[in-house]
Amino acid sequence: MWRDRLLRAAQLTGSILGALVLASLLATLSQPAHGFGPFFSAFAAKLLAAFGGDFGRGAVTGAPAMAAALAAFPATLQLLGAGAIIALLVGIPLGVFLSASRTLRAAAPLMQIIAAMPVFVAALALIWIAVRVLHWSEASQTSALSWTTLVKSGDWSAALHAFALPALTVGVAGAASVQLSLRRAVARAWSAPYRSGLRMMGLGALDIDLRYAVPEVLAALLRDVGEIALALISATAVAEWVFHRDGAAVLFLRSAAFGDWNVAAAILFVFAIIKLAAEFLGLAASWFVAPEEGAA
Repeated sequence: MWRDRLLRAAQLTGSILGALVLASLLATLSQPAHGFGPFFSAFAAKLLAAFGGDFGRGAVTGAPAMAAALAAFPATLQLLGAGAIIALLVGIPLGVFLSASRTLRAAAPLMQIIAAMPVFVAALALIWIAVRVLHWSEASQTSALSWTTLVKSGDWSAALHAFALPALTVGVAGAASVQLSLRRAVARAWSAPYRSGLRMMGLGALDIDLRYAVPEVLAALLRDVGEIALALISATAVAEWVFHRDGAAVLFLRSAAFGDWNVAAAILFVFAIIKLAAEFLGLAASWFVAPEEGAA
C-alpha cells in the first residue's frame, strides 16, 4: 500500500516537472533562436528560471509573467468553484437516479448525447433561454461586466445575470462528467462478485450497499476528480470566452494571439497544477474512504 502511495507521489512530482518543461518550451518561443544549440541554451535558461517561479516578463505589459497570470486567476477560480458546486449538486443525484432502475437507465444514452454537446453550444442555448424564456433582457450586456463590480454597486439582479449563465455552463459540463463517473462506479459495484457471497451469508441488499458498495462508489468518484476537474477547466475556458469575462483563460488566448508566450506559459502551468493537485487530492481521499480500492 505504501509503495503504491509513494509511486503516486512520484508520479505527481514527475507530472509537475513535465508541466514545467512544457511551459518552458512554450516560453522559449518568445525568444526564437536559430539552430539547435542556441535554442537548447535558451530553453535550459527558461527551465532553470521556471524552477524558481520566474517565467520572464510579459511582452505586452513588461510585468512579470507569473504575476500577470495570478492576477487573472481569482475571476477564473470564482467561476470554476461555482461550476464545481453546481456539478456536484446536479451530477451526483443524476448519476444515482440513472443507475437506480432499468427505466431510468434507458435514458442514459440520451444523457450521453446531451453530455457530448459542445460546451459553447450549451452556453448559447443558456443565453437563448435567459433572454427568450426568462426575459433576462440584459443578460448579454451584463455578462461582460465584472461580477464583483456589480455586487459592489448593489445591482444584485444584474450580478446574478452576469454570473449565473457562465456558472451554469461550467456546472452543466461538470455534471455530465460527474454523472458518467458515478454511473460507471455504480455499475462496477453492483456487478461485483462479492455481492452474491455476502447474500449467501445472510446480509441484505441495503446492508451490503451501505457497508461495501457506497464506500467503493465514493472512492471511484474521488479517483476521477482529476478527470472532472479537467472538464470543469475546459468549460471555464469556453464560458469566459463566450460570456466575455476577464479571466485566466481569456488572458491565455490573448497572450497567444499577441505572441506573449511568457504569460501564456505561466497560465498553462497554473492550470496544470490545479488539475494535478485535484487528481492527487482525490486519489489520496479515496485511500481513506476505501483503502483496499486505493491500493489496487
